[in-house]
Amino acid sequence: MPSFHHGDVEIAYLDEGEGEPIVLVHGFASTKNVNWVYPTWVSELTKAGRRVIALDNRGHGESGKLYDPAQYDIEIMASDVIALMDHLRISSADIMGYSLGSRMTAILARKAPERLRSAILGGIGIGLIKGGGPGENVATALEAPSLADVTDPVGRTFRAFADQTRSDRRALAACLRGSRRLMTREEASQIGVPVLIAVGGKDEIAGSASALGEIIPGSEVLDIPNRDHMRAVGDKVYKTGVANFLSQRK
Repeated sequence: MPSFHHGDVEIAYLDEGEGEPIVLVHGFASTKNVNWVYPTWVSELTKAGRRVIALDNRGHGESGKLYDPAQYDIEIMASDVIALMDHLRISSADIMGYSLGSRMTAILARKAPERLRSAILGGIGIGLIKGGGPGENVATALEAPSLADVTDPVGRTFRAFADQTRSDRRALAACLRGSRRLMTREEASQIGVPVLIAVGGKDEIAGSASALGEIIPGSEVLDIPNRDHMRAVGDKVYKTGVANFLSQRK
């Protein structure tokens, strides 16, 4: 798996296919493989004639592990995406995130709009501004001696997932504590690139997609019926909606 260094951090990535580039940014405690390869996003996008780039966020997958929460500030994490684009000499691309990856993408859409042809915010709605999702209960669960020591139901879910994927749980706990800063309503209203907001209809973590759509000018909203936060990722409605959005944008 190819990698490069952004400062002192090694970032692993994949780069497949040819055509207009799209960069995929996974969610918290996930990886490029779990979020994008296994649900066939990479294969389907490459078959559609796209060059697909996906990274393992710092602290995740095959990328470098850090244990200071300050090294996971959301803007620092977002800067890894731009550094990867620079490494591959990609001046601009469509960028699709999921959950934490969408929060990173929203940061880029506001601060580096010249690098984004469009932004797809999967698995995040008004939670981008109001918060929600995993908190200190999850960080504590990740640091517990074993799954049997975790009683919080949300914490148990994330701890079991981290154990299953053999993740560095201490790095994930640091990431969770360091990346919590939310975007303000004013900041979100300054996003000017084409935006698609895609959230599962049963997603209790992301928050309302339509509420966020009312704040980001000109954004489109896609409801993924009957899907929660975890099960929306590979849904056909999500994939079709993204394909339509990418084909229509200038």
